[in-house]
Amino acid sequence: MCSMQVNATENFISATLDNDVFVGKDNGYTNGIYFSLYNVGRLRPSFLVSPLLWSMPNGRIYNTVNINSIGQTLTTAEDITEENPPSTSLPYSGLLKYTNAYVTVGPYYADWISTSLGIVGPAAKGEQTQNGVHRAIGVKQAQGWDTQLKNEVVFGFSRGRAWRVLATGSDTMDLLVGGQVSLGTIRSGLNTGVMLRIGQNLQESYSTVLLASSRASNPIAVNNSWFVYAGFASNYVYNQIFTDGNTFRDSRSIDYDHNYTTFSAGITYSVGGGGALTFAYNSSVAKNETEVSRQTEKLSRYGTLTLAWQI
Repeated sequence: MCSMQVNATENFISATLDNDVFVGKDNGYTNGIYFSLYNVGRLRPSFLVSPLLWSMPNGRIYNTVNINSIGQTLTTAEDITEENPPSTSLPYSGLLKYTNAYVTVGPYYADWISTSLGIVGPAAKGEQTQNGVHRAIGVKQAQGWDTQLKNEVVFGFSRGRAWRVLATGSDTMDLLVGGQVSLGTIRSGLNTGVMLRIGQNLQESYSTVLLASSRASNPIAVNNSWFVYAGFASNYVYNQIFTDGNTFRDSRSIDYDHNYTTFSAGITYSVGGGGALTFAYNSSVAKNETEVSRQTEKLSRYGTLTLAWQI
């Protein structure tokens, strides 16, 4: 998946689960589940990403990947037992989103473009998902879903690149830098980051770091290899649906840090037959803790698990 060279078209699927229970909490970004299909080979992009094709490079390309992903994202207030959470608490929201992405992989850098379409509000069935899971595992129900964001169609475009700037001759350690720009009602902003990886056959998998931007997947090992990674990213957010609320309708919203730093670390292992597993931790890093920074942390702190396999 997203490896440097493929002799024929290959197909993969993945399932990714984000949950704050992995880090001992049940509020903020409380759950996300995403299913993705990857078509790997020298393929043409979908018409859905055509608005961004002008920005893609014309240089040497070893491989391309078409990605179709669908997922549901849930956020809740800090205290899920309150029917009317305070106005300073992260709004309840459910987002059901489809993303089409196109990745090109070269020897030293990989490029990403994507288009996302979705709906936020009761139609996304966030309340039913969360409370259905809570009933199944015997824990308390979230009481504040009557205050969630209202039904609204949302969209987003993104453009990113990852560079492999340093690597050992044995291909067991490398340093990646990257950046991304996003625009839309789901989120508008930019980020830049750096990641250190240690493992095996790292050149084959460096482009998979781009998958985390849409939550399609986490960075993932390929071709019977493994790696561990850690990285930091500096983020600027102009708007995001989970904190700013509805774009065209009145809804709850909160103040939040528009500039913040995130930390991520994980481990991934690829086994024979095209299967791979990743577990990772993500969180924001605040110099001084305030109510605003706490809400930002609740949105960006979670554990995440990805299982991918070839079909």
